[in-house]
Amino acid sequence: MHKKIMIQGTGSSVGKSLVTAGLCRIFHKDGYKVSPFKSQNMALNSFVDEEGLELGRAQVVQAEMGGERPRAYMNPILLKPNADDHSQVIFMGKPCGNVTAVEYFSQTEKLRKVALEGYEKIRKNYDICVLEGGGSPAEINLREVDVVNMGMAELVDAPVILVSDIERGGVFAQIYGTVMLLDKNDRERIKGIIINKFRGNKGILDPGIEMIKKRFEKDGIDIPILGVIPHLDVKIEEEDVLAKKLTAKKTKNDITISVIRTPKMSNYTDFDVFEFYGDVALNYVDSPEDLGEEDMIIIPGSKNTIGDLLFIKESGIYDKIIEESKSGKLIFGICGGFQILGKKIMDPLCVETPLGEEEGLGLLDVTTIMGEEKSTYQVEKKLINCKGILAGLENTTVKGYEIHQGQTSGKEEIFLDGELYVGVCKENVIATYLHGIFDNGVFTRHVLNYMRRKKGLKENSELIDYEKVKTTEFDKWENHMRKNLDIDKIYKILK
Repeated sequence: MHKKIMIQGTGSSVGKSLVTAGLCRIFHKDGYKVSPFKSQNMALNSFVDEEGLELGRAQVVQAEMGGERPRAYMNPILLKPNADDHSQVIFMGKPCGNVTAVEYFSQTEKLRKVALEGYEKIRKNYDICVLEGGGSPAEINLREVDVVNMGMAELVDAPVILVSDIERGGVFAQIYGTVMLLDKNDRERIKGIIINKFRGNKGILDPGIEMIKKRFEKDGIDIPILGVIPHLDVKIEEEDVLAKKLTAKKTKNDITISVIRTPKMSNYTDFDVFEFYGDVALNYVDSPEDLGEEDMIIIPGSKNTIGDLLFIKESGIYDKIIEESKSGKLIFGICGGFQILGKKIMDPLCVETPLGEEEGLGLLDVTTIMGEEKSTYQVEKKLINCKGILAGLENTTVKGYEIHQGQTSGKEEIFLDGELYVGVCKENVIATYLHGIFDNGVFTRHVLNYMRRKKGLKENSELIDYEKVKTTEFDKWENHMRKNLDIDKIYKILK
């Protein structure tokens, strides 16, 4: 018999996604067929499932931790911001146009229908669903149009666990304020509270927990604290824009990589694998002053390629990349970064910009033409024409996925088999549409060893199996949650 539970938070970035993922893994390890579900996700990090349908990366991690293949119905509504006042809307994995917030919230009934369509597939095929909310349920101005927090919980009659973040400070105000701002029906859905990201001696926190319990009792509220999760350094993908790694202090190592942090950067999860290489430092930079001392510059994917290209020009990064390229530094572009490295991006239908076209960096003799259709595929390719940096990789297989608007063509030699321009290499410039290319251990080891040789460093024969190291991190987080939460009580909350 299908059961469900929903994880909501006192705010953004309190750890909802990881708690959801951890519960998916616990239920999976305990023998249940489990699926994550987030009715509405706003994210620039997305993935393509086996049917070529798009969903947010957070639900991908949650599905993997639950032993399931990611499917678009696990995230039936995906919003991808492509301007300050517009987002691309994706229903059940397929793009449906760009809207403003006002336009989006004017179609609440349709949104509920789409959300329920996705959830119904899970209800029929899984033992347990772990739903995730978004932001905070106490955004009372949005309650009537809500389809991701209490609005979704109400639609499927889900019990709720509220996650709070003590690292930010004011955890008891977060908890009490959130609960008390909800109306009676919504408040009664909350069956437990988790205090997340604790550091230090828990004994100092215990009096506060007792005080919040008494305050609730005085108000006639019975919501237990299900546990306190200490901070744990796990290398598991983080949800979008507030991820600390994007603003972390710049570091150096034997090999240093700089990723250009553009305003509409997407799929920075492409680079998470570098965290598992002990001699690699990965930095996100947004000014030319931060460039010059790295071994490779990466231009990442983008939700608004022309807009990000203009940022690269206006910030002075454009000239710095050209300068570093002339010195022989390795320049790597992925997806939108591939397009930016070309001579020109043409947008005759004004899909991204009213400008119509924009000159690129010109490091590759290719041109991109934007079109209405979006390319979304899972991909497996063989390397061909391997010369220079890629010499020795002939016939190596790489896997990944494509998510891009526009097609690229030109005179450069391709290094990935097939008729389309999916990947090209010209001297010290490499570009590809393949998201996840660095997840392929043989390819990444080869590129890193090229940089090691160039610096006179010893090559590393170690081959990192990304799936294996991810599994180790998944288990680490699962065990941490089991140790610090009342799992038996959570099972009783399931409905």
